[in-house]
Order: sequence, then structure tokens, then C-alpha cells
Amino acid sequence: MKNLFVFTLLISFFGPAYGQTIQSNSYSTTGYIKADGTIQDKSYSTVGYIKADGTIQDKSYSTIGYIKSDGTIQDKSYSTVGYVKADGTVQDRSYSTLGYIKDDGTVQDKSYSTIGYAKGIDMYWAAVTFFFFKF
Repeated sequence: MKNLFVFTLLISFFGPAYGQTIQSNSYSTTGYIKADGTIQDKSYSTVGYIKADGTIQDKSYSTIGYIKSDGTIQDKSYSTVGYVKADGTVQDRSYSTLGYIKDDGTVQDKSYSTIGYAKGIDMYWAAVTFFFFKF
């Protein structure tokens, strides 16, 4: 019983450190996003960061883009590359729909075909990883 308690305690402290899982449409793990915005590949190697202020960085801390408070996604030169609407619709800079982020974390392309899953991940962060920047 004591071992079960210790195991449960360790999971509760260290489990969240690994972050939420990003999965393909076949449920295979492609990466993780930690609560602090660290983006990791499936081997837990850091590939990028999303900072609290919306700055998007690569693994070398070079700024590659921004998430604005209104859902606008910009590249490092502040040029708009797309938008994420409050309802989860993801659009390119010309307002053409690229896909959708559902409330349950399902990520769909513009034809409503499931392309992945980002359960428990901020909608804007999921849009950045699936549609705008490759990490």
C-alpha cells in the first residue's frame, strides 16, 4: 500500500512535467507541450517554446513568430500568417480556412478530416504546432 501511495505521489508531481501529448490521426505520439510552453518531440528533446507573452521560439531561443491576444499568428517579422478564431477555426492570412481545433482537442483539416489530437493543449498552441510552424 505504501508503494502505491509513493507511486501515485510521484506521478502527480512529475507526470505534468512531461506535458500534454500531441498525437497524429492514428494516435501515435508526435510530441509534447509542457505547461510552461516547452515543445518537445516524441523523444522528449526540446524543439521550441511558446512563451507566456505569445512569443514563439525555436530550440535555440530564436524568435520565429508570435501569437497575439486576438488570435492573430505572426512570423518573426510581424507579418500575419494566419488567425485562430475563438470557435477553433484556423485561417491563413487570406482568411481561407485551414482547419479546426475542436473543444475535445481533435484537430481537423479544412475538409473536417482528423489530422491529429491535442487534448488538454491550448487551442492557439495546437494551431501553431499543427498549421503554422514546423518544429
